[in-house]
Amino acid sequence: MNNFVFHNPVEVYFGQGEIKHLARLVKQYGKKVLLVYGKSAIKRMGLYDEVLSILSSNDIAVVELGGIDPNPRIESIREGGQLCKDHQIDLVLAVGGGSVIDAAKGIASAALYDGDPWDFYSYKTSSDGALPIGAILTLAATGSEMNRGSVVTNFTTREKHGWGSPYTYPKFSILDPTYTFTVNKHQTGCGIVDTLTHVYELYFSTDKNHLNDRLCEAIMKTVVHYGPLAIANPSDYEARSNLMFSSTLALNGLTGFGKTWDGFNHTTEHVISAFYDIAHADGLAVLGPHWMRYVLKEDNVQKFKEFALNVWNVDNTGSDLDIAQRGIDAVFMFYQSIEMPTTLQEVDIDDRELETIASQATRHGNIGNFVSLSEQDVLTILRNALN
Repeated sequence: MNNFVFHNPVEVYFGQGEIKHLARLVKQYGKKVLLVYGKSAIKRMGLYDEVLSILSSNDIAVVELGGIDPNPRIESIREGGQLCKDHQIDLVLAVGGGSVIDAAKGIASAALYDGDPWDFYSYKTSSDGALPIGAILTLAATGSEMNRGSVVTNFTTREKHGWGSPYTYPKFSILDPTYTFTVNKHQTGCGIVDTLTHVYELYFSTDKNHLNDRLCEAIMKTVVHYGPLAIANPSDYEARSNLMFSSTLALNGLTGFGKTWDGFNHTTEHVISAFYDIAHADGLAVLGPHWMRYVLKEDNVQKFKEFALNVWNVDNTGSDLDIAQRGIDAVFMFYQSIEMPTTLQEVDIDDRELETIASQATRHGNIGNFVSLSEQDVLTILRNALN
């Protein structure tokens, strides 16, 4: 096991009705919030009205920034940061999924920065602070509710980058599984894929860590079991609660202790969605199993065999390579069963930009720590994924 430092300061309130703590939690930091949310989902489900009622009845002033996109734009970060400055905001409250929470992190940092917040995401500078952030989660997917990371897109420069600072952990996150009952089939599938990919990128590692591997497998098995149940019955509280906390655990640091992040899937997908603005998890669903097929070799077959047996319960017959390949086949079949794409063609991507995407993904050199991949390797995987 490698040396590591584990630190997670986020206070999580999990379960039905835990929004009852909202006013008290906000008042710890002030009495004026910037309410950040997406398009119309929280209004349709009644959560918008509930949040406003709680805040107004407790004399908490609200400034709103709605319309955050699924791939949050740098323009929203700039607008939100300026709103915080203009209105002397005390806390940024994100109500939504990972994109909304990601945006809140950028906004909270921009509020205390005099320059362009894209400076953070283009790694020109780091943050010296951020306003406090609170989150009310409505989509089990990214894990942003319990980590410091955020991903923002700049379509002007065709870049999508992840960034975070010690100041961008939410102070509190409210996780009520009933808020995910209205999530549609595709978005539920996206959350399943995003969660699994977060775990893949730490599970598939050359670092030896038996305990970490078993934790990763437990999360993956839970998602594989409960994902289809949530799709079949969106109001299944047990299924939704297991998916919700699995997505949180997948990226709160627990799955990464003593391990090295691989990174191929997210690094490459960020480039793809900066070019095509597809759903993040659609890109991950395409890339993940094709990456597995490409990197499976004799020298790493044991890890894939463990994956096949311990997560997918494949038939334990034949050679190690046969078992490993059946595990990868199981990933393809599972994604197809929940109607997630497994080819680029399914998300309307052809071969015209593949060379540029591969070049951008490897602009700082080879990517991937489980197997180091060159620009040509990445291009081959993309071509394999076309159809």
